[in-house]
Parts: sequence; structure tokens; C-alpha cells
Amino acid sequence: MHAKQRFLCLSATFAITCLGALPGVQAQSMLPENIKVPDGHKVALETVGTGEIIYECRDKANAPGQTEWSFVGPKVLLSDRSGKAVGDYFGPPATWQAKDGSKITGTQVAVAPSGAGNLPYQLVKANPAEGKGLMSGISYVQRVALKGGVAPSNACTAANKGTRQTVKYQADYIFWAAR
Repeated sequence: MHAKQRFLCLSATFAITCLGALPGVQAQSMLPENIKVPDGHKVALETVGTGEIIYECRDKANAPGQTEWSFVGPKVLLSDRSGKAVGDYFGPPATWQAKDGSKITGTQVAVAPSGAGNLPYQLVKANPAEGKGLMSGISYVQRVALKGGVAPSNACTAANKGTRQTVKYQADYIFWAAR
């Protein structure tokens, strides 16, 4: 680890800063237990996702007359650690698609708080890949090192029902395959 990374790891933002600086296997020890990848898997790909999350002001389910910001979906570019674009993350359903056309969807296994103003950490069990390529053999996806993405802070009311808002978002997506 470089001196600058070592200094950042000693700061109050320990988990968020260091998870982006360490390879996936090393970072596992700093994550909440429920989002750690089960033994028997190895890191296949590490990406940084940057983009936005879209929300819409809608009626609250089972609460007549009440409204809330509802998740519509992400529009995120996935880049490898060198900054080269390797794919996209979009949905629903949550879909990670490589530039070679291979893609996966998955089922959320667990979430854990990641810090105020940020979406939670997440562990997803991947469905078998569609197409051959970068996403072939992926068994789990972890979302870590989050920045932003939470619902808008402005009011969602009957007056603005149906409006959409986008919020900036960034996260590391670590893709795991069976050993």
C-alpha cells in the first residue's frame, strides 16, 4: 500500500476509503459479516461504477394519500481500476453487462449500512451469465465504497407526484467467481 493510502486508512473514513484502495480479498476483512462473499470464491473483476440513480415521486404503497421517492433504476458506467470502460449497470432488474455483450442479473442476499448519504453495502448472488465473455462464471457481486445514491432530500408531495429526479452515485462493484 502506498503511503497516501496508508494515511487515508488511518482517517475516520476508514472503510469507505480503504475498500476502494485494496484488492477485493484484502478488503473483505473490513466489511460487515453479512456481505462477505462465502469461502471458495476469488475476485474475477473489480470495477468502479459512476453514474446516477433515478427516483420518481409516487404514491406510497398501502398508504392512501401519502407519497415517497421510489427507486426507478440506475444508469452506471463500469470501469476497471485503470479507468477503461468495461460495461454498464442498469435495471430493473439489476443487470451488469460487459462491453462484450455478456451480462448477469442476480438476487440480493444481504445489505448493511455504509454511511450517511450513501446507499448500503450489498451482496448479490448472480444468476448464470447470458452470453460468453467477461461475466461468464460470475457467482457473486459486491457493492462497496459507496458515495451517494440515496433518494432526493427535497419533498415528494402530491403536487410533484410523477416527477423524476436523478442523484449522483459511485460504488465499487467486485465480481467473484468460484475457485
